[in-house]
Amino acid sequence: MTVAFISDLHLCAERPAMTALLRAFVQRRFNPGDTLYILGDLFEAWLGDDAVLPDQRPVLGALHAAAGRGVTLFFMHGNRDFLTGASFAAQSGCRLLADPAVVELGGERALLMHGDTLCIDDHEYQAYRARVRSPEFRAHVLSLPLDERIALAGHYRSESARLSRDKPPEIMDVNQGAVETAMRAHGVRRLIHGHTHRQAVHDFAFDGAPAQRIVLGDWYHEGSVLEYADGRYRLSNFGPDDPAAPAARTAEDHQP
Repeated sequence: MTVAFISDLHLCAERPAMTALLRAFVQRRFNPGDTLYILGDLFEAWLGDDAVLPDQRPVLGALHAAAGRGVTLFFMHGNRDFLTGASFAAQSGCRLLADPAVVELGGERALLMHGDTLCIDDHEYQAYRARVRSPEFRAHVLSLPLDERIALAGHYRSESARLSRDKPPEIMDVNQGAVETAMRAHGVRRLIHGHTHRQAVHDFAFDGAPAQRIVLGDWYHEGSVLEYADGRYRLSNFGPDDPAAPAARTAEDHQP
């Protein structure tokens, strides 16, 4: 049995190759009994369950087909697709997962997060997040006609890109204190998250014991996946030539 984690695919009509890669990935890489966790930002923008775009339907179909084959799928909201709801879950075959969530693998608990709530030094982003995640904002967006939702999503993406260019990179990364606070609160020594697009494995110590933070990579140019099997974690990349196997630059295996 394989358990896999991905995030930050940002699938959209402008990058059809990555949509094709995801479809091949879920079709060829998973067997009945396997589990896939999608930790947010599957899409560049999700405008509501009632406004599925044409380029998003094949993704939903591929996920639903995998679920039909006996693959268990979990989906956690990201900052780009937090408007997903029950209809998305039904169309994709995914089970919605709260952020944060704790899973147990091989007798060890691991904390799963999208990761944006750990970036507490980016005060501007955290204020934006609080605003758009409010019930009032969600209700307002979902009341708009589709063309206005598309325009609003484009505005926020442009504004986000503009603001990011002016910020020091460390401001947009996770805060180590926030990492340790979250891990301590949930009683775990391993954290898995996305959001920052800074694929890496960070080994550190806090409260007198070893700990580990695994950051999932984005899918802008190739796939990124963390797999757990036989008591080991493996973080790897793969391209369109063989989505069923890791690329040669597979990271070394990581154990607790």
